[in-house]
Amino acid sequence: MSDALRQKAEANRARFARIVSACLPFADAATTELPLGRLLRLSLFQVSVGMTTVLLTGTLNRVLIVELNMPAVLVAAMVALPFLFAPFRALIGFKSDTHRSHLGWRRGPYIWFGSLMQFGGLAIMPFALLISGGLGTGPVWIGYVAAMVAFLITGAGVHTAQTAGLALANDLAPEHARPRVVALLYVMLLVGMLISGVLMGLVLADFQEMKLISVVQGAAVIAIVLNMIALWKQEAQDLALTAFDKPQIKFSQAWAEFSAGGRASRLLVAVGLGAAAFSMQDVLLEPYGGKILGLSVGQTTSLTALWSAGTLAGLALAARRLARSGEPHRLAGHGMVWGILAFVAVICGGALSFIPLFCCGVFLIGLGGGMFSVGTLTSAMALARDGKSGIALGAWGAVQATAVGLAVLLGGGLRDLVAALSASGVLGAAMSTPATSYAVVYHLEIGLLFAALVAIGPLARYAPSASPETSRFGLADLPA
Repeated sequence: MSDALRQKAEANRARFARIVSACLPFADAATTELPLGRLLRLSLFQVSVGMTTVLLTGTLNRVLIVELNMPAVLVAAMVALPFLFAPFRALIGFKSDTHRSHLGWRRGPYIWFGSLMQFGGLAIMPFALLISGGLGTGPVWIGYVAAMVAFLITGAGVHTAQTAGLALANDLAPEHARPRVVALLYVMLLVGMLISGVLMGLVLADFQEMKLISVVQGAAVIAIVLNMIALWKQEAQDLALTAFDKPQIKFSQAWAEFSAGGRASRLLVAVGLGAAAFSMQDVLLEPYGGKILGLSVGQTTSLTALWSAGTLAGLALAARRLARSGEPHRLAGHGMVWGILAFVAVICGGALSFIPLFCCGVFLIGLGGGMFSVGTLTSAMALARDGKSGIALGAWGAVQATAVGLAVLLGGGLRDLVAALSASGVLGAAMSTPATSYAVVYHLEIGLLFAALVAIGPLARYAPSASPETSRFGLADLPA
C-alpha cells in the first residue's frame, strides 16, 4: 500500500472514530487499555441483568396476578426474594478479590457460576409458575415452593454475576476512566431493561402458556449467551493473584481495612438512606396522581417520562459541576436538597390540586436522584484501591439494592396501613382524606433525605476537590 493510500485510510479511521464519539454519548469512556468495542462487549452482562430484572419485576408480576390469578401478596413475596441476596454482594466482591485458582482468574469464575444460577432459575421458573396458577397436575403448593426457589436462585445469580462483572470492568479500566466505565455499564442495564420490556410485552400481549414458557426459557438462553460473550477473553490470567500460597485475609479484616477511618461507612449510610428516600415513592406516584389529582392513565404513565427527563437534567448538571472540579460528596448533597424540595412540591401539589406543581415535583425527584446517584457513585469508585474493587463495588451495590427493596416494600405497606387507619377515623377528621396515606410516605422520604444529608455532610466538608481530569463526566455516567 502506498503512503498516500495509507494516509487516506488513517484519515478515514480517524473520521469514523469522531463520528462514533459524536453519536455515542458514552464513547468517551473508552481508553487505550479498554477500547470501545471491548468495553461494549463487556457491557453485555448488564444487558442480561436488565432483561432478567424486567422479567422478574415487570412482565411476570403482571402475568401472575392477571392471567394466572395468583394472590398479589404471594407475587410480591416472590418478586422481593431476589433482594434477600443483595446484602451478600459485599462478600461476593471480597471472594472475587481473594479467589484462589490454578487458572489465574479471579472475576471470571464468579461471572460464570452466577450466569449458571441465573440460567437455572429461569429454566425451571415457567413450569413452577404454571403449577402455581393451577395449570399443573400436582398440588399447587409445590408450584409455590418451586417458584420461590426459582426466583431466589435467579436473584442470587444476577447479584453474583453483576458484582463480579462490575469489579472486572473496574480492574480493566485505568483509574481516571473507572467512574465513566462503571456508569456506562449501568446505562447498558437500562438499555437491556428497555429493549426486553418492549419485546416481552409484545410477545405476551396474547397470553398463552406455551408463550410464557418460551419467553422465560428464551431469556435464560439469551442471558447465558450474553454473559459468555461479555466474559470471553476479557480477564487476563495472573497466576500470582490467585496462587494458593498467597496470604489470604479474612472478610472481617478486609472490611475493617475498607472502612478504616469511617469514610466508607459514612458514605454507605448516606447511600442507603438516600436510595431509600428516592425509591420509596416508586409504586405510589402514579396512583397518587390518579386518585388525588384525577389524572388519566395516559397522564400518569407520562410521569415516568417526566421523571426520566429530570434524571437527564440532573446528569447534565452533575457533568457541569464535576467538569469544573466539583466535589462528588457535595454534588450528592445538592441532589438530596433538590429531592427535599421535590417532595414538598408533590405534597403541596396534591393538597392544592395544582397539577403543574405536582409535575414540577416529579421532575425534581429525577433531578435530585440523578445528582445523588452520580455523586455517590463517583465517591464509591474512589474507595476501590489496591485491587480490592470487588468489596468496594459489592458494598455499594449491596447497600443500594437492599435499601431500594426495603423502601419499596415499606412505602407500599405504610401507605396501606395509614389508609386503613384514616378510613376508620382513628387519625381524626383532618387526617381522614385519601391523600393522607401518601403524604405520610412523602414526609418520611423528606426525613430520610435530611438524615442522609447529616451522614454525608462531614465527607463533603473535608473532602478535597477533584481535579478536572479525574472528574470528567458525561452522559455515559447515567447511574442505575
